[in-house]
Amino acid sequence: MSVWLHQDRARRRTVCASLCVLLAVMCGLPQVAGSADSVPFVTAQVSGAKSMLLSIQFHTPKNGWAVGTGGVILRTVDGGKRWKQATSGTSTLLTSVFFADVSTGWVTGAGGFLSRTTNGGESWVRQSVDTQQPLYGVSFSSPRVGWVVGGGGTILHTHDSGRHWVEQASGTTAALYAAHFLDDQRGTIVGALGTVLSTIDGGATWTPQTTQNAVTLFDVFFTDPMTGWVVGNAGALFQTTDGGARWVDQTLPCGTTCTRLTDLLKVRFTSSQEGWIVGERGMLYRTTDAGLTWSDGKSIAPFSLFGLSFPDAGHGWASGENGTIIHLKPSR
Repeated sequence: MSVWLHQDRARRRTVCASLCVLLAVMCGLPQVAGSADSVPFVTAQVSGAKSMLLSIQFHTPKNGWAVGTGGVILRTVDGGKRWKQATSGTSTLLTSVFFADVSTGWVTGAGGFLSRTTNGGESWVRQSVDTQQPLYGVSFSSPRVGWVVGGGGTILHTHDSGRHWVEQASGTTAALYAAHFLDDQRGTIVGALGTVLSTIDGGATWTPQTTQNAVTLFDVFFTDPMTGWVVGNAGALFQTTDGGARWVDQTLPCGTTCTRLTDLLKVRFTSSQEGWIVGERGMLYRTTDAGLTWSDGKSIAPFSLFGLSFPDAGHGWASGENGTIIHLKPSR
């Protein structure tokens, strides 16, 4: 896939169909909770954009950013009541945004695009990196130490706030879509063909892990060094409780009203117990028991949702197609 998810929709549908057949012989799927599960308060916000917003991040409940097609970068300082478009200096597809604090952030994009701001997104300066591969994800463990991942197994690393980037050997040519780091040493990257890579030495070495499934994985999130989740196409959901030595298949079942398994695109946990997943067709899933059960999938938007961010347990935002931005305020 040259552009994350959307430039090869026909091939992706074929993959989804073949994986549905495999579900008939899978066992040990997680329970899906019934209607008693609480539903978050959902509010659509006016972004003022029609772009596909592939990524969103809120560093605090007031300060947030979203990026997407056409070089669009949106910024809010009031919790999304008003969104303002920043000057990105590009029209390229922007795939990911990450802020290490309210001032310093990075954006990735197609064709090796990487840009940095030091004033909260008011202005952006492109950074020079030695790759033309599409860059899909960025993760910083501190304002100085970060990683960028992308096509062809690309992993770039900085330890000086992005002034210099060096390539790390991933050992794969698979597209890498997302990274999550708990600290400067421990992190996990996921991508196409069921790729899961982990490091405990800041990326000096990357160790392949196996999910025993070649499904494309789009996102990863760890709540602690032992417990993590990855999500992907055709409802793919895997959990580890031993730091990735073993990944347990907990692919979500289709459900009584489902006609096709949903691609799961982003996963976030706000505590060891409470987690959220968004995906195709505006679907939202929630767990309040560390993934033992998940709520029935609920469509909260008429468009697919690609971005998900929780600055705290009481506020979340999702972003997606057609400039969609959704504010989630979980009921307690």
